[in-house]
Amino acid sequence: MFGKRGGNLNTPTPTPVAVAPEAPVVLAGVPPASTPPKEEAEPKPAAMPAVAAPKAEGGVQIKSEEYYDTKTSVFSALIDTIDLGQLAALEPEAAREEIRDIVNDIISIKNLAMSIAEQEEILEDICNDVLGYGPLEPLLMRDDIADVMINGAKSSFIEVNGKVLEANVRFRDNTQLMNICQRIVSQVGRRVDESSPICDARLADGSRVNVIAPPLAIDGPALTIRKFKKDKLTLDQLVNFGAITPEGAQILQIIGRVRCNVIISGGTGSGKTTLLNCMSAYADVDERIITCEDSAELQLQQPHVVRLETRPPNLEGEGQITMTDLVKNCLRMCPERIIVGEVRGPEVFDLLQAMNTGHDGSMGTIHANTPRECLNRIESMIAMGGFTLPAKTVREIIVGSVDVIIQATRLRDGSRRITHVTEVLGLEGDVITTQDIFVYKMDGEDANGNIIGQHVSTGIGRPKFWERARYFNEEERLAAALDASNVENNDF
Repeated sequence: MFGKRGGNLNTPTPTPVAVAPEAPVVLAGVPPASTPPKEEAEPKPAAMPAVAAPKAEGGVQIKSEEYYDTKTSVFSALIDTIDLGQLAALEPEAAREEIRDIVNDIISIKNLAMSIAEQEEILEDICNDVLGYGPLEPLLMRDDIADVMINGAKSSFIEVNGKVLEANVRFRDNTQLMNICQRIVSQVGRRVDESSPICDARLADGSRVNVIAPPLAIDGPALTIRKFKKDKLTLDQLVNFGAITPEGAQILQIIGRVRCNVIISGGTGSGKTTLLNCMSAYADVDERIITCEDSAELQLQQPHVVRLETRPPNLEGEGQITMTDLVKNCLRMCPERIIVGEVRGPEVFDLLQAMNTGHDGSMGTIHANTPRECLNRIESMIAMGGFTLPAKTVREIIVGSVDVIIQATRLRDGSRRITHVTEVLGLEGDVITTQDIFVYKMDGEDANGNIIGQHVSTGIGRPKFWERARYFNEEERLAAALDASNVENNDF
């Protein structure tokens, strides 16, 4: 269709420049040429390494240096042959087919000896380099990977089933990796370079992306992607994974349904956002929900959802919209529930105010290791905002706002469990009192190092939100779930 498919394809391939185009950006047009010239002498077949190499523990194929050398040769010939300006005007599928046709021609003219499987492998890799996210594509396609961690061009790791494994994929150089990072963040209107080396962004599916570029990252750009599963998890699936019992899941459903104000607490990678998505699914379909996030990743199922996202400052240091700005503005948007993806600072005060002024059922996540630490962090974040309120007043605000704290934990074997469902009761003097409805009790580990434990009830027969459950006609279901989860003679 376009590009000079003859000419220099039989000549030695030039060494690729440092900044090889990674995406269909517009370059100077190259007029189409005639059919390829006849070859005067058949060159010797070039050696091509077998692509069917062993796989690493993470399931990603190991490729040899010869493979990358051959791919670089073909890629350089493609860039010299194709007109990327015309390629950018095509639909993605049409552009992919055009690239495949030209690469097949290049392989034929160069007389590279490779099997059909090997040729398909190199075709797919080159299409990903030009149109997608390069070596990241096979990792992003896998639904069993939770995190992708790129530490420079030569070092890649993934998390599978709670374990961090070496990915055995690599980039051509740090320039290619940086170009891919810029391509990702530019899709959400952000930028990353030496003047703005830290950036939060997201992929089209909502996966969270963080980039930190040189000179802050010494060994090359550091790219971290928290992947979301293509099929959204539900509480029933969390039950199947052992994260919660069926009775515990029913209690969480009721908590979400009766519009308790919920804080989900947990460490990094413990599943807070996943649990928040699951809890929000039980809000009524006629409720107006407004979400506030640094990088929009919540995937709510209700029809009436308004999604808001913070904005970093521009080059002049102006135009920044903080989480506090968004939460304050939410109060003017007639919300019935406000959901803050992650509470990190003074915005917690505005969220508590919203919870205490008629926006029942609001939710948020906080980094903390226990429910008690979660309460302490809320106090600390209010102090960070410069509010000069007495400690007792702050605690009274917390008690009047937060109904339930749900603790999510990632255990040492990589599994994720909901370890506490805790109610906030009130104040005794200057101390906030709480009660656990049920907790996760670890009993040990098996021969493979997997944690053995069980969720047990603490014997609470009538939690504080019982009257709220009665108001929503859920008291019978709540009583049945509490009775079913009750375990006699537990150590509490």
